[in-house]
Amino acid sequence: MSSLFIVIPAYNESENIEQTIRDWYPIVESNNKEGKSRLVIINDGSKDNTLQLIKAQMKDHPLLIALDKPNGGHGSTVLYGYRYAIKNHADYIFQTDSDGQTNPAEFEQFWKKRNSFDAIIGNREVRGDGKSRKFVENTVCFLLRMIFHVKVPDANAPFRLMRTDLVNKYICRLPKNYNLPNIMFTTYFVYYKEKVTFLPITFKPRRAGTNSINLKKITKIGWQAIKDFHTLKKSM
Repeated sequence: MSSLFIVIPAYNESENIEQTIRDWYPIVESNNKEGKSRLVIINDGSKDNTLQLIKAQMKDHPLLIALDKPNGGHGSTVLYGYRYAIKNHADYIFQTDSDGQTNPAEFEQFWKKRNSFDAIIGNREVRGDGKSRKFVENTVCFLLRMIFHVKVPDANAPFRLMRTDLVNKYICRLPKNYNLPNIMFTTYFVYYKEKVTFLPITFKPRRAGTNSINLKKITKIGWQAIKDFHTLKKSM
């Protein structure tokens, strides 16, 4: 059996984090035949009691790992979790978020295809988080076609199963705290013709709490992303 590390970043998710653990812990538990699978939640310097709530759950959830780091944003936190999984010899990494927008029941279809593909990425055909977010994703996919000449249906979905050795193959190409790692992993996988596929997933509105990314931040991230894309393309 293959070991599975589910990597989940969390920032000020006190309203969601306990349900997130209830949602995803059974997935790790059912894929832990060798005792090496883990649910890894990385607290990104939350200002609320997210970290304390995660630690309180560890007593009754022995496969739960709580990591804590200074606030650095979603991307750097995802990379932190990926490096932890690599260091601890996970066979597979599955990444999702802590806001309740993804459906654990859809994981099994990804897991069943793990022997056929090295990366399986979600495709959010319907976005429950609004038209503006869908517009941003469409813009990202357009930029990837223009700059990297890759065509993908969804570049940044927080629902992806990847072989750890594949993540390790490309993670060194990114700056340590790069803010859009999943977009670039998707790009690398397609550009270099890795065994990757996309499966439709549902994507619900945020369960509770407030999204820390607003339109002003999205615009700032977007301009920086274009610069970064051009820089990263030079090394490909």
